[in-house]
Amino acid sequence: MSDAFIRCRSLTRTYMRGTEAITPLENLNLDIQQGQFVALMGPSGSGKTTLLNLLAGIDTPTSGELHVGPTAVHALSRSALAAWRGDHVGYIFQLYNLIPVLTAYENVELPLLLQTMSRKTRHQRVSDALEAVAITDRHAHYPRQLSGGQEQRVAIARAIVTEPGLLLADEPTGDLDRETGTAIMDLLKRLNQEEGRTIVMVTHDPATTDWADTLLRLEQGQLLETTT
Repeated sequence: MSDAFIRCRSLTRTYMRGTEAITPLENLNLDIQQGQFVALMGPSGSGKTTLLNLLAGIDTPTSGELHVGPTAVHALSRSALAAWRGDHVGYIFQLYNLIPVLTAYENVELPLLLQTMSRKTRHQRVSDALEAVAITDRHAHYPRQLSGGQEQRVAIARAIVTEPGLLLADEPTGDLDRETGTAIMDLLKRLNQEEGRTIVMVTHDPATTDWADTLLRLEQGQLLETTT
């Protein structure tokens, strides 16, 4: 077996839409190395978000195998998937998904409340994550008091606060202006290079692929091209 960090073998996801079977991902074979920064492109419906959700353990494959590190993710139960995801995966959403009634600090702290740790340790983790994304001075602000770029920084801090080995990003700059988007991409690249985090990013913007070291193209659920 390959020693790649992420290993997909004949990975397939099919679901029913009424009486019609939809297969957004079919027999995908893919290796991603630890510390790699992968950009995933393709037309709408090509299977990009499906693959991201499978890697996150949000969805489960219909058939095939998915290993992340030593874990056979495809074989985990729903409850085991949730626990594994909390420990190993950070997910960055295009529209931030921050809870509006919580401050920036409280939004970042939220994933840690599911883990067993002292209050002091939790506070240090949140402070470190906020500092890593340069948003410490906004820790007491609510999402409505933040700009789009600041909200995305808080969302990234929330994704990295559990110290996951795998960061998944779904259109992380899609709702941002070019200058702010560039700053967010610089931040993701720094997390990749300085902290060694493996990043898989779905994007429709060719400009954002400049920060990745590998470009994958999906179409109709199949891998068409890999560019390094």
